[in-house]
Amino acid sequence: MDSVVGMLDGPHARGAFVLRSVMRPPWSLRIQDRAPLTVVAMVDGTAHLQPDSGPAVVLHPGDVAVLRGPDAYTIADSPATSPQAVIHPGQRCTTVDGEELTDIAALGVRTWGNDPSGPVVMLTGTYQQHHELGRHLVAALPPLLTLRADEWDQPLVTLIAREAMLDRPGQEAVLDRLLDLLLVAALRAWFDHRADEPGWYRATSDPVVGRALRLMQNAPARPWTVANLAAETGVSRAAFARRFVELAGQPPMAFLTTWRLDLAADLLTDPAMTVASVASQVGYSSPFALSAAFKRVRGVSPQQHRSGTTTSRTLSTATAGATATAPESR
Repeated sequence: MDSVVGMLDGPHARGAFVLRSVMRPPWSLRIQDRAPLTVVAMVDGTAHLQPDSGPAVVLHPGDVAVLRGPDAYTIADSPATSPQAVIHPGQRCTTVDGEELTDIAALGVRTWGNDPSGPVVMLTGTYQQHHELGRHLVAALPPLLTLRADEWDQPLVTLIAREAMLDRPGQEAVLDRLLDLLLVAALRAWFDHRADEPGWYRATSDPVVGRALRLMQNAPARPWTVANLAAETGVSRAAFARRFVELAGQPPMAFLTTWRLDLAADLLTDPAMTVASVASQVGYSSPFALSAAFKRVRGVSPQQHRSGTTTSRTLSTATAGATATAPESR
């Protein structure tokens, strides 16, 4: 994988919530579901998106907004329209007074709204869980970024809108992959339009540092050193180390340690993976070596991390199952 794929592998959609909304003015939704990452794509009509902090944006057909959680936001036909519904964690939907909502109803497969023939159609995809490899990407994003239709080639918006209405075998997996693709394409286009993109993204296009990043990410178990990375990229050790820090913002071995431990943290969420098998996959000679590095950097042991993420995931799933009253996304 290259660096962009590696960073985006963290917010990989696994059962992500994908919903098509069809609305007729006046309408206003208050979103406080605390999702780590949300993608909003306009299909038809316009919408005013107002984060709790920061300026509002107006979305037009083909525009995509990416919101970094857990902060709340309001999306409406007009800033003057008061919220008519509040979306809570677990996709529970209430009135602003906390009563379970019945006015906004399901309109079909993965579709809801206040009018099946409404002129406003938008897609919302929410990533429900944090993943370790993606935290570098999320940390590099502003609370709200907007990509305009004329800034990228956006046939994915129409494709996802069509796929969201289908109810076929394997449709969950199709929508997860399409949401990932939409996010990757939108963020890549957004970064390409910015002069202050993060160091790791800028470094990917460098022939020396970019190659070194790909080598470490594709083969984290190899016994990488500054010397053999320099040899692989065709420059001297000193030149390589200096160039890596200048472009990536940290020494190569610091990047490698972070990558290995983030990868280990994600692998540890799989109960079938032992600490020993994770250690061998991410370049540590023994489970003891991995445990020592993991606890030194992250403050908990691999087993404590595994127990914590398993408990968090179980509680999140139970909460969503117990409280979800909004139209189901699947």
